Amino acid sequence: MVNKVALITGITGQDGSYLAELLLSKGYEVHGLKRRSSSFNTGRIDHIYQDPHVDGSRLKLHFGDLTDSTNLIRIIAEVQPDEIYNLAAQSHVAVSFETPEYTSNADGTGAVRLLEAIRLLKLDSKTRFYQASTSEMFGDVIPGTMLNELSDFKPRSPYAAAKLYSHWMTINYRDAYGIFASNGILFNHESPRRGETFVTRKIVRAAVRIKRQEENVLYLGNLNAIRDWGHAKDYVDGMWKILQYSNPDNWVLATGVAISVREFTEKVFNFLDLPIFFSGDGLEEVGKSSTGIVRVRIDPKYFRPTEVPYLLGDASKAREMLNWIPEHTIDTLIEDMVVSELSQSN
Repeated sequence: MVNKVALITGITGQDGSYLAELLLSKGYEVHGLKRRSSSFNTGRIDHIYQDPHVDGSRLKLHFGDLTDSTNLIRIIAEVQPDEIYNLAAQSHVAVSFETPEYTSNADGTGAVRLLEAIRLLKLDSKTRFYQASTSEMFGDVIPGTMLNELSDFKPRSPYAAAKLYSHWMTINYRDAYGIFASNGILFNHESPRRGETFVTRKIVRAAVRIKRQEENVLYLGNLNAIRDWGHAKDYVDGMWKILQYSNPDNWVLATGVAISVREFTEKVFNFLDLPIFFSGDGLEEVGKSSTGIVRVRIDPKYFRPTEVPYLLGDASKAREMLNWIPEHTIDTLIEDMVVSELSQSN
């Protein structure tokens, strides 16, 4: 057994829950940071969480927020983690345009608070730090470009700009203070645990409801956006491998295959035996069934003030040096999401 101690910020999110499962399977003692809420928000980890006061569970939760440095220092001093995975964030790109200040505070300065805690508590020789960077930092790129660790950044949203700040501050603390601090530049990764407002889960959920005749039309924004989509299970394995490597560094994790939102939507409906065919231009484009029933429409409210048209990742470095090889394809990802949604829907 490993017998290491890890702290995961954002443990109740998609990535945090899968990472907690992985680390527990490897014998870690896992501590998770969660925000206080008036309603329960632990649904993604309830199946692995047990009361530590009753059975000594290796999963322990702490109330905290990346905007509260005093509490972060207290928790890190108490936990003395061997590894910190900073996955907490305001992670919705569209929402970041509406909450730019909070997004900057949590996603940007939040990472600095954790790094400062490591420095002030003199844990630089003990604690390894993982920062969840994002492919959104690349921003506006030429379609067809394969993006790697040396590609230029051109963020196109408050979310991406905040993440770019935390990315560079992680590098700064690594160089200035010798902290083992690594960035994982992860391309889009999805799963049945993805939040319902994110486009992949939104598509899957609506398609299942249409299949059950509980809904008639799916409304989407930019159908032309092309993304490199993988499965979150593969990506949390990459996070772990990044912190096991001998030296801190920056790493791209991606599948190397990209499809449009339109193609993703077609694949989901096809999996449900509800084939759709797109026709029309611009805001008038629609997706119709074989009998001409409109199943997908465009709603301008889902367009962002600035769009990122194309993101395709080159994870050659991670494949060669970390032996990170994704097990899921876009089709197995969609199958997992649709089957899970079918089992949850009434």
